[in-house]
Amino acid sequence: MRNLRFRSAATAATTALVAALALTACGQTDAVGAASKPDDAKTVSTSTSTPTPTAKDEATSKPGEATDKPQDANRHNAETAGSSSGKNSSGSAKSGARTTCTGGNTKVTVTNVARPINHLLVTATNTGKGTCDAYYAPLLGFDDAQAVTQINEDSKPQAVVTLAPGESAYASIALGGDGSPDIAAYQLSVHFAGRANEGSVGSPANLTLPKGTMISDTTSVSYWQSTMADALTW
Repeated sequence: MRNLRFRSAATAATTALVAALALTACGQTDAVGAASKPDDAKTVSTSTSTPTPTAKDEATSKPGEATDKPQDANRHNAETAGSSSGKNSSGSAKSGARTTCTGGNTKVTVTNVARPINHLLVTATNTGKGTCDAYYAPLLGFDDAQAVTQINEDSKPQAVVTLAPGESAYASIALGGDGSPDIAAYQLSVHFAGRANEGSVGSPANLTLPKGTMISDTTSVSYWQSTMADALTW
């Protein structure tokens, strides 16, 4: 009887031990399952950190295109400005080109003056868009004269008279020269000398002389001067 109780007690203990081991095994299995959840969460987190680009994201994910366009625009603006600048420079160069004053780019007039007596004043005003040089002296021809009027060499200025647009050069005509004017004159042609002073260049200016103009065999003309006062000293 005592042995039976001992066996029953041993059997009960064994059963309890088996149950405990089973519970322990279940606990360990659940623990492993529970530990795997963080791994699953980590995997999900990693996949969502690189979402599929949307149309908006694609527009902003190409910085090369966004920066290239302003650069292209800036390059185009620079080239346009350079081209425009080139055109302006070219235009300025052409409009500012230095030429010889002629009847084609100046307005020429001839007028009487009160002092000195027996003098006329020739004025050539630059009507062109660029600078012109009035070389030497005007080459004058009265009416049908076959030779140009003599030039007063004493009136030669220190430098060539250069005219910007709108500026004028002046030359005086001493009608009597060394004598008294006694030859009636009606028309005057004004030719312009070139830089080489080898005859006239360009077109002449053909003028009507003031009424009652008289010339002589010794009539002379001064070199071109930059002021009226300088011209009328001769």
